[in-house]
Amino acid sequence: MFMTGMQEMVLVESLKGKDLLALDQLSGDEVKGLVELGVVLKKLGSEGRYPKLLAGKILGMIFEKHSTRTRISFESGMIQLGGHAMYLNSRDMQIGRGESVYDTAHVLSGYLDAIMIRANKHTMVQELADEASIPVINGLTDIYHPCQALADLLTVREVKGALEGRKIAYVGDGNNVAHSLIIAAAHTGMEIAVATPEGYEPSPDVMETAVAIAGKTGGQVSWTSDPVKAVSGADAVYTDTWTSMGQEEETAARLQAFKGFMVDDALVKHAKEDYMFLHCLPAHRGEEVSASVIDGPNSYIFQQAENRLHAQKAVLASIL
Repeated sequence: MFMTGMQEMVLVESLKGKDLLALDQLSGDEVKGLVELGVVLKKLGSEGRYPKLLAGKILGMIFEKHSTRTRISFESGMIQLGGHAMYLNSRDMQIGRGESVYDTAHVLSGYLDAIMIRANKHTMVQELADEASIPVINGLTDIYHPCQALADLLTVREVKGALEGRKIAYVGDGNNVAHSLIIAAAHTGMEIAVATPEGYEPSPDVMETAVAIAGKTGGQVSWTSDPVKAVSGADAVYTDTWTSMGQEEETAARLQAFKGFMVDDALVKHAKEDYMFLHCLPAHRGEEVSASVIDGPNSYIFQQAENRLHAQKAVLASIL
């Protein structure tokens, strides 16, 4: 515990020195602890106070995929906490010329205090974490996006107060964002209703894991092919792009498959009147969401994007 003026700041001590690859590796208390720490760090930052918890620490950031929010939020977070972040484009590293993950992990462990990686394959990130002697943070893979989900919870927490008992509807593709959001919601006793076209459902393993977690927290996890059913009575409505990076050749087929899944004015009428609209960005207005919704008075997308910074500072401070 740290005292910063009148503000109490409690790190999630159980995460010290550990990897963060997926939220099913965390307990509900750890997930909620990171959210609450993010709230405190955001408040301190708004007052111009940045506790230098990571002075002398170096985060290496490996990118196999393009990034706006992930790179800038992690780099800004390390600077605000007194540390330093190094941008490592995989194409400029020897790993981009065939050096093994094993060798890369052991070499970087001698230079850095932690690694954040935004990668194509989750298996590669898992191998990196297995071989590195320093913590590895998943900045995005094909299966999970845990830091995004923590920022999502932080945003709902700010706007709606307690997370437990709130309903969040996810409409669109059962992708990495959906997977982490499903598990995060289950950890915090939320109800999450997922609506996707048949054939684009979340992973059965993820759903099974989330249902088991929700059984212990009082949460609820469900899937439907009917967006109206999912959105009915929702406190928050969430969507993501229908075609993620690396799926560009599927664009035409996906546009056809996802007809009827746009989050528009007609759909959100089934949510609570004071619903929140969330999107992890980048967005495609006129595809997965109408301009009237994403740019409307119920949209919190930019607060959500900013909260990537504060949620990740909570992760970095606790792990390091």
